[in-house]
Amino acid sequence: MFVDNWLIDGNRSRDVSLQLQTPVKREIVLVTDKPWEGPDSAYFTAFQDGPLVRLYYRGIVPGGDDTSTGQVTCYAESKDGIHFTRPTLGLVDFQGSKENNIIYRGVEAHNFAPFRDANPAAKPEEQYKALAGILSKLYAFVSPDGIHWQKLQTEPVMTKGDFDSLNLSFWDERTQNYRCFSRYGDAGVRAVQSCTSMDFIHWINPTPNRYPKSAPKEHFYTNGTRPCPGAPHIYLSFPKRFVPERKKFADYKEMGVSDAVFLSSRDGVNWDRTFLEAWVRPGHDDRNWTQRSNMPAWGIVQLDPSEFSMYITEHYEWPDHRLRRITVRRHGFASVHAGAAGGEFTTRSVTFSGRNLILNYATSAAGAIQVEVQDEQGKPIEGRRLADMLPLFGDELDAVVSWKSSGDLSSFIGKPLRFRFVLKDADLFALRTGAP
Repeated sequence: MFVDNWLIDGNRSRDVSLQLQTPVKREIVLVTDKPWEGPDSAYFTAFQDGPLVRLYYRGIVPGGDDTSTGQVTCYAESKDGIHFTRPTLGLVDFQGSKENNIIYRGVEAHNFAPFRDANPAAKPEEQYKALAGILSKLYAFVSPDGIHWQKLQTEPVMTKGDFDSLNLSFWDERTQNYRCFSRYGDAGVRAVQSCTSMDFIHWINPTPNRYPKSAPKEHFYTNGTRPCPGAPHIYLSFPKRFVPERKKFADYKEMGVSDAVFLSSRDGVNWDRTFLEAWVRPGHDDRNWTQRSNMPAWGIVQLDPSEFSMYITEHYEWPDHRLRRITVRRHGFASVHAGAAGGEFTTRSVTFSGRNLILNYATSAAGAIQVEVQDEQGKPIEGRRLADMLPLFGDELDAVVSWKSSGDLSSFIGKPLRFRFVLKDADLFALRTGAP
């Protein structure tokens, strides 16, 4: 994915730039209007689990945010990622009734963040895991079904951090261990740190996220980090960026405005800040210009082969607090863009594998993309020059590049190659190699 400059040879590019793509705001999928939810509901987690999209979030019941009984973890589910239902679970008492969708009650419900464990060695009774807690204590939870939860041990598994946020974890297929991204304080600024574990109990000391020196120091209230589906070597992060010193409306009770930003990383520690602008703006809705709105839920689900679905909160502390679905082109969070005058770039030298070169791209009706295959020194390869390829135009997610001779590049497997791209009024979102 062209979310950074990693693949681009900076000495061999002209009139192209990386462009962040704005997600499309879709329908409202949930309004937190139950008595045990309310306008302070927050910290949503969504993930696909077989035929279901599971949704977890905090509710605040009468009694307050800071009491051991005033916070609950709620559960909803959907078969299409759009229409969510609250199953009656009969697990937790609320005002004399268990007719509700509450799965846990207690201070740890403040930021309960479940996931389906992809570790092949996970025990059947621990197929689902979560971290939850507040202040300087994070506890580990396990479940056989994602509904019935218990603490993995009575003691906290992590104590180095300021955990008043959505502190998330997952099994990292790339590194073959558990990974946690959590909140800590950096000289008064809300910041993100990460650590790893082999057993979900013993965690190494956390490492703060590292950013380029040119990047501003900003409050990242949440982080929303996860490996990208289909490209797990790239970590994506969707922090809610908080600007505490601003207030849009003088008569509103609280300071602060929020939006969402986009970051990427190749190792989960060093983060690219090519895109400093907002990924999701508050927009023209006045209720999204008050303190802790615009918080991305943690998770990416794929309801359609052509796009990713995500979720974001709106109207925090308003009576109609809600969760909205947003969509992004599959692997299209950013692109290499060239305008009508055209531009080009050449990749760094890469060792080729696969059979075909496959592009995720879009052009205008007058635009085009052409590709030239070069050797490691940048010399065009006979039969794979620009002149050997008809211009590619359209809007496709899996377009096989073909030259007059053939699109089969299997004879180059294991050899170092460069690819020269010439673009006109076009966006190249991602490339891959393999069979179509």
